[in-house]
Amino acid sequence: MGVEKGERVFQMNDPHPERNGPVQPSAPHAEENFRELLDLVARLRSPGGCPWDRAQKREDLGRYLIEEAYEVLEALDGDSPDGLREELGDLLFQILFLARIAEEEGKFDMKAVIGGIAEKMIRRHPHVFGDAPVANVETVRSNWERIKKEVEHKGEGEPRIGDDIPRSLSALARAQRITARASAVGFDWVNTAAVLKKVEEELAEFRAALETENSDAMKEEAGDLLFTLVNLCRFAGVDAEAALRASLGKFTKRFAYIEQALAERGKTPAESTLAEMDGLWDEAKK
Repeated sequence: MGVEKGERVFQMNDPHPERNGPVQPSAPHAEENFRELLDLVARLRSPGGCPWDRAQKREDLGRYLIEEAYEVLEALDGDSPDGLREELGDLLFQILFLARIAEEEGKFDMKAVIGGIAEKMIRRHPHVFGDAPVANVETVRSNWERIKKEVEHKGEGEPRIGDDIPRSLSALARAQRITARASAVGFDWVNTAAVLKKVEEELAEFRAALETENSDAMKEEAGDLLFTLVNLCRFAGVDAEAALRASLGKFTKRFAYIEQALAERGKTPAESTLAEMDGLWDEAKK
């Protein structure tokens, strides 16, 4: 698949090894395992491989890639190293599968993918692989954006602020990234208090829309309220997507407690009263 066993795709020569200390080697035999996985993907796609895998096209794999990425996020929220390891493997498989299809189409191979990202990371870390001085994390971030713009010419010819932000991202994640960009050029509230005031304003407008029972107005005002809450998260340094995912996990865990407790009584939630379920909810919280 384009990476020969034992081949080094890139070389990293740190000009200041004494500054960073010894570099820890990667896991033993990882290169051999990676080669085996590449060969496995190639076999699945071969004439004698799996009919389902052979039938897959690049456009078919997008939804699987997103699903696997979200499962990695869920594993990060959990406390199972084995679970995270498994989900990372599933995500890696999708990446290798896509690279294999690209190789079959004569576009690029896995060597190009690995070499390209390695070169990019070296280029964007001149304070590690070069002599660029950095004072703090903000300097690192500033250098990163400067290199993207001045060296890699990222963003040239893009007429709108969010054009290169994937539309496949969730609305929460995409909103937070776009508003962060707007903030970087000075279009933002002055402080958190101003955002909170806007939240109250949007909530009042949503209440007014509810009173009209106009579905279009309710949808618009609900969107404005959610958008402002995402901005509030950004001001507070909170990842809106991760926060909502955590709350959803908390809700499902507590509701599972309700379902289990009711099942032990020979009932279902539909056969129970709201007061009964509220009582079990309070128990689950404890």
